[in-house]
Amino acid sequence: MSFTRRQILAGLAGVSVLGLGAGGARYWLGRPEEARTHDYELIAAPLDVELVPGHRTSVWAYGGQAPGLELRARQGDWLRVRFVNRLPEPSTIHWHGIRLPLEMDGVPYVSQLPVLPGEYFDYRFRLPDAGSFWYHPHTASGEQLGRGLVGPLIVEEREPSGFRHERTLSLKSWHVDGQGVFGEFSVPREAARGGTPGRLTTVNGEAAPTLELPAGQIVRLRILNLDNTLTYRLNLPDAEARIYALDGNPVAPRPLGKEYWLGPGMRIELGLRVPAAGVELPLRNGPLRLATLKSVGGGEAPGAWPAALPANPVPEPDLAAAESLRFNFEWAGALSVNTEQGGAFKFWQINGQAWDINDRSCAERPIATLQQGRSYIFELRNVSQYQHPIHLHGMTFKVLDSNRRKIAPYFTDTYLLGRNETARVALVADNPGVWMFHCHVVDHMETGLMAAIKVA
Repeated sequence: MSFTRRQILAGLAGVSVLGLGAGGARYWLGRPEEARTHDYELIAAPLDVELVPGHRTSVWAYGGQAPGLELRARQGDWLRVRFVNRLPEPSTIHWHGIRLPLEMDGVPYVSQLPVLPGEYFDYRFRLPDAGSFWYHPHTASGEQLGRGLVGPLIVEEREPSGFRHERTLSLKSWHVDGQGVFGEFSVPREAARGGTPGRLTTVNGEAAPTLELPAGQIVRLRILNLDNTLTYRLNLPDAEARIYALDGNPVAPRPLGKEYWLGPGMRIELGLRVPAAGVELPLRNGPLRLATLKSVGGGEAPGAWPAALPANPVPEPDLAAAESLRFNFEWAGALSVNTEQGGAFKFWQINGQAWDINDRSCAERPIATLQQGRSYIFELRNVSQYQHPIHLHGMTFKVLDSNRRKIAPYFTDTYLLGRNETARVALVADNPGVWMFHCHVVDHMETGLMAAIKVA
């Protein structure tokens, strides 16, 4: 059953909400009245939206919108989210890029049991880092993310950042046809290559929108790639833009340059000097326009470039004492068996091991076991002809160098590993648990390119 946005905002008559105190809550809209138990109530449910003009698509939405409701919190504070599942199947929430306890990580049968239809689960964790993050399921990921279950999580700095204006831009492509009907989220021949692309790209759920920005101001653009598959070649021709943060972690401000490759799961924060009123700037993916940024007058005095954002308290790895581990990301298209009986395709593997999404015991066989508190260098080797955004749960790593490009070392949780590239990243294994380590091209992950790393 799907609902219109008007029905959702009216309160979903006839649908009960679990675990509320007297007086109920403000459905879908963020902070509930029952603030003693949670800050946000995040309901996942079917929703009818107009992705293709003149046609309705039944998506799956968080908070009555797709991409989902923007959650906001402050660095150092606790985030308390009550996730209510109104979907026809189990789900969870993984908090991408957040350093948190294992039991809050949202991986089914590793950190928690799936949340069944009609149930709720309270996520509660402290936010050590400021930056742009996001949330999504880790159950049936290809379909659930593909249907719209993605959303931004913005963690604000403890002190003012220097930006007076900001906008969040959530990029997502949809596997729909010209009538807005969903097609296959993963096609085997595409999963064995670069991944199955969507056909319609949107910014904040709208195709090629015009976004108004205040003339003369320095605007913080938080751009999040919430896509299943696509790597965006972001560019802003004729714009004055500087990079302030990558994947939630500040960097020394530098010009955006010609373009920046933003893989699935990755985020970038730009400072953009908005030109004079009436000027329009194209935000592009390569030559394709994603959105139009339109300058409008506001009467404010012109803004100055903010200073660099304060660093997050990520532990610095001890490179001299670090142990080195090698991980080969390989194509192995001959491993698919019993697919007619529901077996998983296995086109990809890490160090000769292909993850089976139907086997709940895979996490019991970690690809590496790290000693808590020790520093490690991971050598990431892509021995394939396709890009892989490599993501690690629970910890933040530092990109050191690459054999394909010059790297100014920076902290991140997702690194876009190019074809035939070898990169080195380093981390302190400071978070105990069993953590997923995978490609964030979702149908690569679901066809083998995932492993577990244990910290003990």
